[in-house]
Amino acid sequence: MQRRHDLDLVRVFAFCLLVLYHVGMYYVSWDWHVKSPWASTALEPFMLLTSPWRMSLLFVISGVATAFLLRRAEHSAPPRFLGPRTWRLLPPLLFGMYVIVPPQLYLELAGKVPGGYHAGYAGFMATYLRGGDFYCAAPHQCLDGPTWNHLWFLAYLWAYTVVLWLLLKAAPTRMQAAGAWLGRRMTGIGALLWPVLWLALARLLLVARFESTHDLVDDWYNHAQYLPMFLLGYFLAFSGGFWESLQRRRWVALAAATFGYAALVGVWYCAGYDDQNPPPETLRLALRVAWAVDQWCAIAALFGFAYHFRHADSAVLRYLTAAVFPVYVLHQTVIVVLAWNLRPAALPPALEGPLLVVATFALCLAGYEAIRRIGWLRPLFGLPPIPARTGER
Repeated sequence: MQRRHDLDLVRVFAFCLLVLYHVGMYYVSWDWHVKSPWASTALEPFMLLTSPWRMSLLFVISGVATAFLLRRAEHSAPPRFLGPRTWRLLPPLLFGMYVIVPPQLYLELAGKVPGGYHAGYAGFMATYLRGGDFYCAAPHQCLDGPTWNHLWFLAYLWAYTVVLWLLLKAAPTRMQAAGAWLGRRMTGIGALLWPVLWLALARLLLVARFESTHDLVDDWYNHAQYLPMFLLGYFLAFSGGFWESLQRRRWVALAAATFGYAALVGVWYCAGYDDQNPPPETLRLALRVAWAVDQWCAIAALFGFAYHFRHADSAVLRYLTAAVFPVYVLHQTVIVVLAWNLRPAALPPALEGPLLVVATFALCLAGYEAIRRIGWLRPLFGLPPIPARTGER
């Protein structure tokens, strides 16, 4: 039950990447809430560096954290897990949907509705709370509310936690046997091969049939990758053989991830293929396998290199670990509002982009400093209650 500081380190790193990625979304050609007048394909190869594995990594870490929480709950009297976990995840999701996220949609409407969106924010919120479509650019391409936008991760994590809890309640012996079976196979080279095989099959069979929606109920490709990653983290949280195998093969994993990334960038950004000029079907299928190789092997390499720091506690790491949840809830709205308000300055991207990154981290950490001091705000941002102070007698 000793805390894994390497996983704290990777988690902080992953959420920092999330901020960088969402700032990048302002400048690339991919659809997002608001877009820079300078948006182009120039940054897209760099965005692709983390796209295959960033969210899968977070689900693996969440699975490990869930295993620690369940083991701690087993030693409490009475055992309590699902209730506290629900209280940790759903209030921030609901508060985010109705308070944090709406400015994103409001500014998105201002940028996408022909002629501009001229309703005031109060009128917008009245419509938002009633639900329904605000604007449809085309059939099935509507902006509607309420929405969870970037907070979809919390909804999925809660749903996967409930699935795990039900499985443990319905078939505890079989779940224990499944964990032991998986632990035997996820050592040595199997720690790299088996997840790649699963992710490749999921991408080959499902990605063309199920668009990524993040709406929970109709997102089968994402469930096929994220739920197994969550369960893998849970089952292998205490498997020393698995983590040591990743450490021994970290350079192999890094080389494989680099190969997968190079294949994706080489085809989509160097060979002249794009959505209007797609590659041949055989090459497309090979790229789906390359995506899966990159997806898992990048995660394996990160865990392998970080494992050396599993006992490396520090005050800075503890602070950042506690700040991750509030920063996650706040960051995308901060980016959207900042980007929108910086547009009149017409700053070049080389100046504006770093400014957005620094300002986003600064404002989110300032928000965390305020939130952690206000008791009623803490659960709305995923923080536990302020510990009671015991006076000296």
